[in-house]
Amino acid sequence: MNTFRSAHRFLDDPSTARTPSLLVDEGLLHQNIAEMASNARSMGVELRPHIKTHKSVNIANLQIAAGAVGIMCAKLGEAEVFADGGIEDIAIGFPVIGDLKISRLLKVMERARIIVALDSLTAAEALSAAMMAADRVLDIYLEVDTGHHRAGTLAGEATRELALRVARLPGLRLVGIMTHEGHANAAPPETIRATALNAGELLVETAESIRSSGVPVETVSVGSTPCASITPTVAGVTEMRPGTYVFRDVSGFRHGVYGPDRCAVHYLATVASRPSSDRAVLDAGAKTLALDTGPSHPGHGYVVDDPDVIIDRLSEEHGVVLLPPGKTGW
Repeated sequence: MNTFRSAHRFLDDPSTARTPSLLVDEGLLHQNIAEMASNARSMGVELRPHIKTHKSVNIANLQIAAGAVGIMCAKLGEAEVFADGGIEDIAIGFPVIGDLKISRLLKVMERARIIVALDSLTAAEALSAAMMAADRVLDIYLEVDTGHHRAGTLAGEATRELALRVARLPGLRLVGIMTHEGHANAAPPETIRATALNAGELLVETAESIRSSGVPVETVSVGSTPCASITPTVAGVTEMRPGTYVFRDVSGFRHGVYGPDRCAVHYLATVASRPSSDRAVLDAGAKTLALDTGPSHPGHGYVVDDPDVIIDRLSEEHGVVLLPPGKTGW
């Protein structure tokens, strides 16, 4: 492009930067962290941010300093890195399966309090056996499917039955249940609130059912940035796990929560080719930009200075951009 209008927010002279470059607005980063922490306090729930967006020990420490009780990781390898970095309370949002990973889990448990999320008796029994052999106790979240249909036992009776079985296993301590209401994120703007509230209500009802069977459930945890001001308002929810809020992304545009001016991260890319009047090629491909697309904006990102331009497809190093008729400056 022949303009760097948005990049001047980050760099005095963007033309000297290597591309592709990830640019972070530190002021917005701190603002986003502070706002979510305040949001959690106002709703009376604990904040356990998911670090999948930033994967930075330094940023996690900023979140904890702002009031987060700990973090959520996507996998064991991330937990190892963050424990090495001094984070002391870590939940892993994916079952830890297999002897090799369980042996690594035992080692990371020496450095931090670890919670493992799971949704099957098979996974729980393997962890129970390992904890008993090592004379350790592992905290467990049960993952509950409240409509996203990815992982988790169905809300209600299926989760209650699993909870009763897991609670009897030695070496495990069932401390909570969790859900990811990701299906609400993709709901139309006019239904996101009802969908998110329904997910929270199903989770709370499931927790109450487990408690009525004599198994205490301390934590009732929900997780979604677009729903972060909705689901945690359900009475009985005790914890929230938003992730992308730390930088923000295009998901909020669709629901009118914020615009591109509130995104703390931009990518600076170079137009490397203009092979046709309706197509350009960036030097930012799948190694740089998001592979996932969503309903908030077409394509693999949002071109700040030209929102009518669509990053249509990615290969490893190429970002193929579709240009509207008569588009100049590319």
